[in-house]
Amino acid sequence: MAIDTDVRVPAGQADLAATVVMPVRARGVIVFAHGSGSSRHSPRNRMVARELNHGGYATVLLDLLTPEEEVADRATGRHRFDIGLLGERLCAAIDWAATERGLAPLPLGLFGASTGAAGALLAAATRPRRIGAVVSRGGRPDLAGSALADVRAPTLLIVGGEDHEVLLLNREAASVLGPAAQVVVVPGATHLFSEAGALEQVTVRAAAWFDTHLDRSGPVLDGLPEVES
Repeated sequence: MAIDTDVRVPAGQADLAATVVMPVRARGVIVFAHGSGSSRHSPRNRMVARELNHGGYATVLLDLLTPEEEVADRATGRHRFDIGLLGERLCAAIDWAATERGLAPLPLGLFGASTGAAGALLAAATRPRRIGAVVSRGGRPDLAGSALADVRAPTLLIVGGEDHEVLLLNREAASVLGPAAQVVVVPGATHLFSEAGALEQVTVRAAAWFDTHLDRSGPVLDGLPEVES
C-alpha cells in the first residue's frame, strides 16, 4: 500500500507540480527528471516509478517546467535543452525533499530520461552529498558538459541497442564519469524503449542499481564493464 499525493515544489520564481508516492516503510526516494517535452504524466516513467514503489521506494515525479513554459517549449523546444535550468530545478526539488518529514531521512536517487538525464547529472554534481545513485534511460548525459567530471554518484546509463547515436554519446560520457559509471545496452530497443519487454528491462536494471547503491554503507565500485541485458 502507498500514499499518492500531488504537491507543489518551490523552485525560485517557479512553482512546480509533482506527484509523490510514499510506500509504507520506504527505504529510499527517487526523483524523476523528465525531458524532451515530457512531464510527470509520462507513461514510461510512471511505469518505472510503479515498480520502484513496489520495491519499497518513494518516488517524486516532477514537472520541471511550469504550464506556461511547457506551452512555449512546444513551439520552440528551448526549455527542454536548457540543462542549467533543469539542473537548478532538480536541485530545488532535492532541497525541498530534505525538508519533508517523510522524505528527509531517506537516501535519494535520481532517474533521468532524455535531456532530463543531463539535468539529473548536473544536479548530482551540484549536490554530491545528497545523491546516492543516478539512472539514465535513453539519456543525453553529454549535455551536462563539464559537470560530468564532478559527478560522484554511481551512474547507470541504459541505452537501446538500436539508438546508435545516443549509445555513442553515452559511451563517451561514461568515460568522463569514470569507474563508478556503467553502460547497459538493451538489444533491439530504440530511443523510447517501446519494443515488447524493453521497458521492463529498464525497470529491472534501475531497481537493481538503486538496491545496490542507495545503501550508503555499500562498497564503491571500481571499473564497471559495459553490459548487454
